[in-house]
Amino acid sequence: MQHIVIAVDGPAASGKSSVSREIARRLGYLYVNTGAMYRAVTWLVLHSELDPSDASSVEQLLANSELECGVRDGASCFRVNGSDPGDALVSAEVTAAVSKVASQPSVRRRLVSLQRLYANQQPSVMEGRDIGSAVFPETPHKFYIDASAEVRAARRAGQGLQDSVTQRDAMDSSRRDSPLTIPEGADVIDSSHMNVQEVVSEILTRLALKGIRPVL
Repeated sequence: MQHIVIAVDGPAASGKSSVSREIARRLGYLYVNTGAMYRAVTWLVLHSELDPSDASSVEQLLANSELECGVRDGASCFRVNGSDPGDALVSAEVTAAVSKVASQPSVRRRLVSLQRLYANQQPSVMEGRDIGSAVFPETPHKFYIDASAEVRAARRAGQGLQDSVTQRDAMDSSRRDSPLTIPEGADVIDSSHMNVQEVVSEILTRLALKGIRPVL
């Protein structure tokens, strides 16, 4: 790890994406959305008309696919075989299948290796479900953002997504490879009754104690 990595983990609809994006903006760091990477691979699997649960077929597909990590407007961007899936990343089909694809060891190994490359480029705020526990367990800057299932379900519905957060939690927490968990040493923040700016302020306050301060 060549540069500072601030790891932000948490379950679906906890607010980690909005919080991470704003923290990165305030610090002048790169924002990396690892969930979008798993969604892009899921889109590729579905676009290739494969069964998301067929680990062997998915592994073979990845072995013959080009995955490109880039940076655009201060945030990570991801292309598969030269294509940017765009709005398809949040389609109902991708949302329903992403946990199945993300649970496969071959997918996680490939994407984790790409995620680690971002730390070679510049300081980053990276959000996901295993950043502090598996991708960058050595970073001293770990946060786990949570919220009640009821609050998260309401947020999900507000985003126009109809997947069950309870079912998603169960799948993400029970997978054998890098399950969703609170990383050792992480600061846990319950965002159930906090807005994005309140969570951002709380995290920036804790980072300031470690000498990391906003530039904006």
